[in-house]
Amino acid sequence: MIALGIVMLGLAADLVVSPIARGPVSQVAEPRQAVARSPAEWEALWKTHATAQPAPAVDFSSEMVAAVFLGARPSGGFGVEITGARLDGETLVIHYVEQRPGRRDVVTQMLTSPFHIVRLPRHPGAVRFEVEPPM
Repeated sequence: MIALGIVMLGLAADLVVSPIARGPVSQVAEPRQAVARSPAEWEALWKTHATAQPAPAVDFSSEMVAAVFLGARPSGGFGVEITGARLDGETLVIHYVEQRPGRRDVVTQMLTSPFHIVRLPRHPGAVRFEVEPPM
């Protein structure tokens, strides 16, 4: 889990971002960032990602889901990680990092489609995704 401090109306509050699923292969073939705030949105998002598996449980009365899909990549060695979130005014900003293989890295020779899906406290306002430079 990633705990982040957020200042809201002068009060400090912790925002916890918890992983739901992360890996090298999703059925989502195009790059995409998504948010689900209801069971119907979550079911639809999960079905586009993994049709054969049931969606993990999420308490939408207090939580929401954020996901980053990198889309189809030509080999292994690619990845994505949602690293945290912060409020920017009324907008929730979700940060993520893309990993890419180095020119000398030995990687699997297969198509991949990296993804990371997390749960976090419900936010009714706008959401923006920002990619960070690799570490």
